[in-house]
Amino acid sequence: MNFRKLMATAGVFGMLALTSQPAMAQGAKQVHSFNPTRENAIAMKSLPLESPRFIYDSGLNFEYPDAVRGIYVTGQSAGGSRFDELMKLIESTDLNTMVIDIKDDWGNVTFKGDKGSPFEKIGKSYIKDPRAMLEKMEEKQIYPIARIVVFKDSILPKEKPELSFQDGGKIWVNGRGEAFVNPFLKEVWDYNVDIAIEAAKLGFKEIQFDYVRFPEGFENRDEQLKYGMGEYKDMKEDNVQKRVHAVTDFVAYAREKLKPYGVKVSVDIFGYTATLPEAPGIGQNFSKISENVDVISSMIYPSHWTSYFGIAKPDLEPYKLVREYAKLENQKLAELKNPPISRPWLQDFTASYLGSGNYQVYGKAEVEAQIKALNDSGIEEYLLWNAGNTYTPGVDYTPGTE
Repeated sequence: MNFRKLMATAGVFGMLALTSQPAMAQGAKQVHSFNPTRENAIAMKSLPLESPRFIYDSGLNFEYPDAVRGIYVTGQSAGGSRFDELMKLIESTDLNTMVIDIKDDWGNVTFKGDKGSPFEKIGKSYIKDPRAMLEKMEEKQIYPIARIVVFKDSILPKEKPELSFQDGGKIWVNGRGEAFVNPFLKEVWDYNVDIAIEAAKLGFKEIQFDYVRFPEGFENRDEQLKYGMGEYKDMKEDNVQKRVHAVTDFVAYAREKLKPYGVKVSVDIFGYTATLPEAPGIGQNFSKISENVDVISSMIYPSHWTSYFGIAKPDLEPYKLVREYAKLENQKLAELKNPPISRPWLQDFTASYLGSGNYQVYGKAEVEAQIKALNDSGIEEYLLWNAGNTYTPGVDYTPGTE
């Protein structure tokens, strides 16, 4: 059996797979197990061991930093005058990384694809020349991460409503008017993985998948909405476990497909997911996802917590909240055979929506307190979130540890 036939048999020869790509195939008969069949496994063993793995060369070179210390950058900021300001912020501090939207929260690809590209129609001109942007980053050695919002997507359902969740013949949207696509369907997986491959070919060194989950509260509507379950339909498990399998399998699948491009794979995950065996509605299992990524990025903004850790008003105690979370996460990751890098998202915004007495203005002291709490817990990497990309000036991004 030649390799191309083997890949086709294994069911993962995707739309944009390279013709010289000898990546190890994975089986598709039992998607939830993500293991090749015995027959294919035997065939794979017969492949010559000396076959080198093809690694795509984008022509750009970035060194992985001593520890990633990064900021979030929207497509609009990356393609506008703000980009130079954010570059200066990184150059003048101990920051070293940008997480840049390549597929945003609505499902837009933030740059126009080449003519004839499958992403030409959904591409926006936010970043007019992504390659030139990455070349600037290479010159300054600013580590580039492509953020791809996966299952929250209001663009794809308009073209293919059958890939979304339907409510009374209409595309279901949440209270913010956002649609989601269906994590059970492999067509949805390939759509997002192919965008990730485009980002890797441009020169990004890491792909960060966000919204790798079902909609919040899905357990309350999973039997009311109309949607397909693909190869998960006949699984002998309940809907909670089916969702966990679908989300975990997507991550494993994406990582395998991206191996020929030499990029790291990271996933954003709700902080509270680490406190549960698994989040029942959204399908996130902290340990299972962590086993299939290079980096796990829990969103641990103090403003987003209840009194789970015994802290009545978490937004007012950023050091304590992050320290308590880190203890829990360290325990969870220590149980894994090959734990990923921990790189949490921290808060650099003011959560005034919490109401008087429940929030504080976040500035230098509050940002540094979160970073120090991580450092004191043995976690050296982090990312800062501010939706408007306005970051607190004068922060010491490497505060001393105990």
